[in-house]
Amino acid sequence: MPMFDYHCKACQAGFELLVRSSTVPTCPHCGSTDLEKCVSRIAPAGKIEAIRMSNRRLAAAQGHFNHYSPSEQARLLKGKSV
Repeated sequence: MPMFDYHCKACQAGFELLVRSSTVPTCPHCGSTDLEKCVSRIAPAGKIEAIRMSNRRLAAAQGHFNHYSPSEQARLLKGKSV
């Protein structure tokens, strides 16, 4: 499912949604279907790796890597695949 950015014309909210092709997207704030699809911003060059590593550190702090061995956890946090 692709992720799209939308702008609600009814309540002026901006948001992202994962949308299937058969689904009609609705605003999570007001429920309106009067939405405008927006162009998504991309991450600046050189920042993608930093963002990914930041997300991995946060996941580790929340205990999402607890089912991995200590050596596998170290590899994940260094950015190497298991």
